Amino acid sequence: MTDPHTAATPPAPPSLTEFAQGSGASSEVPLDTLLDLPIPVTIELGKTRMTVQDILRLGRGSVIQLERMAGEPVDIIVGDRRFAEGEVVVINEHFGIRITRLLARLPSLVPSA
Repeated sequence: MTDPHTAATPPAPPSLTEFAQGSGASSEVPLDTLLDLPIPVTIELGKTRMTVQDILRLGRGSVIQLERMAGEPVDIIVGDRRFAEGEVVVINEHFGIRITRLLARLPSLVPSA
């Protein structure tokens, strides 16, 4: 008599045919399901490089000089793609961005009428 714990047979590989067959529906996702998907939007005023020593010296009132000149457009980044340029505006004491130039057109998710 063999011990069932020592003479185990290897398990059969899983069957993936049920995933490949699906429910007979198309594998495309309806665009309506993507319209409410949140996507990060980042406004980049400028960049700089600093040493750790310089960063540790920063305190209240410190000024960090950026690569951009005053009046240059800011970058609008959607997801991880630079999408547009714009200018900083103030609306009712809040900052905003006015888009001045589209750089990369996102595909239209809304069907045209």
